[in-house]
Amino acid sequence: MSSINSSSTSSSAISNDLGDLSIATAVELADLFAPQTVEPTHIQHVDTQLIHAGREPSLYGGMVNTPVFRGSTIMADNLDDWEAGRQTDNPMAKYGRFGTPTTRSFEQAITTLEGGDHALVFPSGLSACTHSIMAFVQVGDHILITDSAYGPTRTFAERVLRRMGVDVEFFDPLIGGEIRHLMRPNTRVVFVESPGSWTFEVQDIPAIAEEAHKVGAYVLMDNTWATPLYFKPFEHGVDVSIHAATKYIVGHSDALLGVASANQRSWPILKQGAHDFGQTAGPDDIYLALRGMRSMAVRLRQHWDSGMQLAEYLATQPLVERVLHPALPSDPGHQLWKRDFLGASGLFTIELKPIGRPAFASFFESLQLFGIGLSWGGYESLALPIDKPPTRVASSKTYQNPLVRIHVGLENIDDLKYDMGRAFKCMAAAC
Repeated sequence: MSSINSSSTSSSAISNDLGDLSIATAVELADLFAPQTVEPTHIQHVDTQLIHAGREPSLYGGMVNTPVFRGSTIMADNLDDWEAGRQTDNPMAKYGRFGTPTTRSFEQAITTLEGGDHALVFPSGLSACTHSIMAFVQVGDHILITDSAYGPTRTFAERVLRRMGVDVEFFDPLIGGEIRHLMRPNTRVVFVESPGSWTFEVQDIPAIAEEAHKVGAYVLMDNTWATPLYFKPFEHGVDVSIHAATKYIVGHSDALLGVASANQRSWPILKQGAHDFGQTAGPDDIYLALRGMRSMAVRLRQHWDSGMQLAEYLATQPLVERVLHPALPSDPGHQLWKRDFLGASGLFTIELKPIGRPAFASFFESLQLFGIGLSWGGYESLALPIDKPPTRVASSKTYQNPLVRIHVGLENIDDLKYDMGRAFKCMAAAC
């Protein structure tokens, strides 16, 4: 798959790529298989950018949304057309796995939002994480992974990477520039996730990236929590930014999708790795991501505001030991969050005081507006019990008390507070 920046693509460039094909034919094919948006140059606000990124209604009879293109076989009109399409660097590659106009519309939108060079879609967020890593490492390489990485990403590193001969080492998410002491000549990748999964440690990404680049390593980041709106990875030294688009980008809990965007240095490696593993994603899921993305700025502001209000409310509950939310001034990572991030989402964790299982169960049984379920980022509020300590081997901070990961949805905040308050009363009565 390949996505093109419209600002750098001209009919003459397309003609050169296609050899003997005429300019008119080249432009016609490029329009069909690689829709290129001509975004207004005066756009300064992300709300407007979200509406226009990756769209070109004139290519589809004025349709506001890029249609769903389903297909595996893409037929050629003649031999020249066929030979041009077989070049995977070409925007009109002749196989559905290499992308469709639906695919490229989404990839272009993500590229625009994050400021990368190109982007690729994957069938899930985990797939985006694992296959991005696999694109960069080989036998004998050393990879550093934050100790607070998403659990399945950690499992992949321990089970798969080690089995294939990659030296996996986890680092304290609070290490910052001191990560220089862990760097080796064969360090190939530093994988970060900020804030951390479950425990929300904010990492000093610029300091980590600076040390990684000194030894030639690539910095890969799971940027799902902040979305492309609230953290700009390429402005902070990241080489590949990864999202579970399943979460806030899709925004409605009805599609699985991942996406990774890369800077110019990393793009050829990421693209080749994804192609080697046969990565692709279904057009219907991509369409849902495109549709959800258009309202992401509005939704995220509500998630952020309600999330902060609920976090502050929960901090006053007697059975809450602490609230793990980097946007709270009391959070240890608040200053880094304030320096590097443009906002916060609605996901955070509370650590409870020591309680028994009956009280823990009573809390969840009393909730009416918060469902128990995996994933997050939809319009609905969720509360996930974490009754076992997160796996940590390098972190300076560990947790033994029960944790509850909370996703604050789009319900009215007063209703959510009431629901939580009632649940805490029931839990206290069961203690």
